[in-house]
Amino acid sequence: MRTVIKAVDDYQDLLRLSVATAGNDHRLGANEAPPAIISIFLGDELSAILDAIENDTPYAGSEKKIMKLGVDVLPRFARDTTDRNRTSPFAFTGNKFEFRSLGSSNSIACANMMLNAAVAESLKIYADRLEGAEDFETALHDMIKKTIKDHKRILFNGNGYDDAWVKEATEVRGLSNYKTTPDCMPHLLDEKNVKMLTSHKVFTEAELKSRVDIMLENYSKSVLIEANTMLEMSRRMILPAIECYENKLAGSVSAKKAVAPSAACSYEGDIIVKLSDLADKVYAGANSLEKAIEGANGEADIITESAFIKDTVIPAMNDIRKAADEAETYVSKECWPLPSYGDLLFSVK
Repeated sequence: MRTVIKAVDDYQDLLRLSVATAGNDHRLGANEAPPAIISIFLGDELSAILDAIENDTPYAGSEKKIMKLGVDVLPRFARDTTDRNRTSPFAFTGNKFEFRSLGSSNSIACANMMLNAAVAESLKIYADRLEGAEDFETALHDMIKKTIKDHKRILFNGNGYDDAWVKEATEVRGLSNYKTTPDCMPHLLDEKNVKMLTSHKVFTEAELKSRVDIMLENYSKSVLIEANTMLEMSRRMILPAIECYENKLAGSVSAKKAVAPSAACSYEGDIIVKLSDLADKVYAGANSLEKAIEGANGEADIITESAFIKDTVIPAMNDIRKAADEAETYVSKECWPLPSYGDLLFSVK
């Protein structure tokens, strides 16, 4: 266990970038997916054992509680003392560690390579220290204590979704928080990571450079495909839908005024003004997105291009999404060309 703790703490960047994709950037930190900050959950029992080792105090053990099932016909058994904690990216559950950061499209190969290489490096360091020790038992005891003390910052049993954890992890504990693929992927070429991976003959330096280029190119192409799709949808679906409903409302106002010239038509007038403003935002956003896409295609290298996409293209897409989502709440169902979340969730026959 101490080997895993050291490995994860020393090479948290490698674990984060091993699961980096455009899709997973959206997933991490949302709805049962762990946050981008790498930490280890051990639970109260294992944490108490490590505290006892670190402080040279006896460990009394945790009290076993009987599981309450509410029925008498089933046998009584003790409840497991561990917890799953779905907000942790690296959790000990029962008798194993689970690395939960992989997205559905991820291969487990890259995460396994990084984790196994990091563990091998930790074991090598331990072996080098212990093989030359005069008193093996004392050296082992001191090394275990030192490992726990040096790497306890990676241990966190609380709520990974809490904003307070983000602040504590980055400002107090010094853990990395790479929210996107362009943020973390270039760190594969950090001197420490290159030295470790090449020394164990997992990769050559040339292979590491090519992996960075390939992964960032995949990221860039994925986002640019989405951006071009959004651009087309904005101009050929969203804006015509808004205009369609505006025309219906304008026609309704004309019909009402023809019958009752004194009718206020406040609803129609207010909605037309609101939708006109949102249509202008979608239109302006589409123009900005088009320029951003052209700017991304003009970048010289893939690292600069992926960073430009993260900082410029995606914010432009978010601006369109915000205006279009608000417009959807006003436009009638018959004019809106896309299925709503309600349609997606409840219309399957």
